Amino acid sequence: MLKVENLSTHIGNIQILHAINLEVHSGEIVSVIGANGAGKSTLLNTLAGLYKPSEGKVTLHGETISGFPSHHVVGKGLALVPEGRQIFSNLTVEENLRLGMYSKYFKEKESVKGNLEKVLEMFPGLKKHMHNLGGFLSGGEQQMLAIGRGLMSNPKIILLDEPSMGLAPMIVNEILENLKYIKEQLGTMVILVEQNVKAALRVADRVYVMDQGKIILNGTRDEISNNANVQSAYLGVKIS
Repeated sequence: MLKVENLSTHIGNIQILHAINLEVHSGEIVSVIGANGAGKSTLLNTLAGLYKPSEGKVTLHGETISGFPSHHVVGKGLALVPEGRQIFSNLTVEENLRLGMYSKYFKEKESVKGNLEKVLEMFPGLKKHMHNLGGFLSGGEQQMLAIGRGLMSNPKIILLDEPSMGLAPMIVNEILENLKYIKEQLGTMVILVEQNVKAALRVADRVYVMDQGKIILNGTRDEISNNANVQSAYLGVKIS
């Protein structure tokens, strides 16, 4: 289980996150939704060790991972797929994937081949591009590459920041199905941050709603989907 307790984060002198409490249990996809600027990406970046929290703590299966640098956090089993994909465009697809294991490469060198096979089974479209530069892939293929790179470290939990951004609906549907596979077949917990709220609700077991750096609502997918305020603010449903 991932447990976030009273997590606050400042960037410079500005407080972005305010006492966040959040849990992800084994076998869950948890979606975090909210307007642009609500603090969703800052939350993921803090969990991943890119920002150091000013208060609170994060534990993964009972082990504290907050306050440590990102390479330490990856080594403990948390992987981030960042917003905008951020693949290495001048490296090949295979090189991008192998870099996903950098924190464990020398300790688990024998796992590289098996991990590559596992990723390519999930994203078979990448097979024909293994020796092509990542920068020449389509947007959908780059997103699949970014997710595959995250999975190369065999994470206990994977964080995805806006994976549907700029993609055609058909590709979004494919990625959502892949998230179900990651949860059900790989046993990996998932946190999904999305402004595409309908997509986020479609695959989530539970949902947290953020506003101005705070969690203002949480519940099951059905509870959040049927909440009148959520329907009005995010789903385009007119409430009389």
